[in-house]
Amino acid sequence: MASSIQTKRLQTQELQTQGPAEIVTEVYLIRHGIAAERGSYADDAQRPLIEKGIRKTQRVAERLKELGISFDVMLTSPLVRAAQTTQILQQAGLSHRVDTFTPLAPGGSLSQWLTWLETWQRGSGGQRIALIGHEPDLSEWAQRLVVGSIDHRWALKKAGVAGLRVPSADNAIAHSELFLWVPPRFLL
Repeated sequence: MASSIQTKRLQTQELQTQGPAEIVTEVYLIRHGIAAERGSYADDAQRPLIEKGIRKTQRVAERLKELGISFDVMLTSPLVRAAQTTQILQQAGLSHRVDTFTPLAPGGSLSQWLTWLETWQRGSGGQRIALIGHEPDLSEWAQRLVVGSIDHRWALKKAGVAGLRVPSADNAIAHSELFLWVPPRFLL
């Protein structure tokens, strides 16, 4: 009887020292589809997806839907090619909520996104989000989140998808877990 009481006390003490479970958010990094050639538009932000890019992105979106993947919110770069990619994902039924997020534009700020994530995790945001943007930023963000540094060896293909399990925003750098990194050909 005494050992049973001691065991229960130890279990209670263990639970008290563990604290609340850490928040983990699934973050999908999705590179925009194939766009018009660089330099073909006076304003690079206006470069749209080409027909091949639209078709390939639609097939990737359909495959993600078949796999049961959906998002509580999709954040998109304001550039036309990323916004078009996001629209294709939304039309496939992957999310009803889309927000334009300027830090996803080329040269954007991971720290600004982490601030957004912290607010999202503290609120009733949800557990799965998608970030639709550009290279090399998405690969660099993934490296910083998983490894803590950037070595420029990672490259997300156009319409490619990476999945990370990201802990609380204040503990995300070098503590996130990569669980998916696929070029579009593996989804088609």
